[in-house]
Amino acid sequence: MNLKAVERKISENSIILASSEQISSDLGGEIVILNLKSGMYHGMNEVGSRIWNLIQTPTTVKDIKAAILAEYEVEAEQCDRDLLALLEDLLAAELINIQNEATV
Repeated sequence: MNLKAVERKISENSIILASSEQISSDLGGEIVILNLKSGMYHGMNEVGSRIWNLIQTPTTVKDIKAAILAEYEVEAEQCDRDLLALLEDLLAAELINIQNEATV
């Protein structure tokens, strides 16, 4: 499992996009997502739902972070930790795709 984490390292320049193999529904500010491959449901709170809405089109991690910092009262370091944890969870659940920019 650690090898996959190393191969799929998420950086601020990573481009995040919701997987096409899921469906989601807004339930009064919270989102429920169904992974069509696994049949598992995943729930998101208000902030998670906002992030989910942002990644319906390809979006960089730094742009997601900027939007969250602009819309919610949260320290930048806490935002970094929580955003990375959420993206790692979404990746493990196969709900997002990540494209890393090539490093020169």
